[in-house]
Amino acid sequence: MRGAAGAGLVGALALSLSGCAAAPDMATPEAACPQGQEPMRLAQLFFGRATPGGGAVSEAEFTAFLDEEITPRFPAGLTVLDGGGQWRGAEDQLIREASKVVLIVMPGRGERAKVDEVREAYKARFRQESVLLVTQQACVAF
Repeated sequence: MRGAAGAGLVGALALSLSGCAAAPDMATPEAACPQGQEPMRLAQLFFGRATPGGGAVSEAEFTAFLDEEITPRFPAGLTVLDGGGQWRGAEDQLIREASKVVLIVMPGRGERAKVDEVREAYKARFRQESVLLVTQQACVAF
């Protein structure tokens, strides 16, 4: 897109996005959550189950990891889902593998260090390059 039409579209887009800056500040999330819910963070961990050499982390091995590493750090609860993922490897080839997705609602800021400990433990135990982590603000009611 070039010329005045393109510049006009870019300007309109900038104006429309400027309203996004006025979204509620999550530093004061009480105002952002509906009545009856409280602000917390949601951590989503994605554990690939393929191991170097063509093996895979078994259900029993993952359950042992869950019992030994994750549950002691997050005894209040979590959710484990089966998943399947794909990514581009070092040779730019598409790699598909089974995965486990763990969802943890974190009430405090100190919880992030525990999440990082879990990620490092999994990488070391199962020779993984990485464990994907996604965190986001959440409004929660139990």
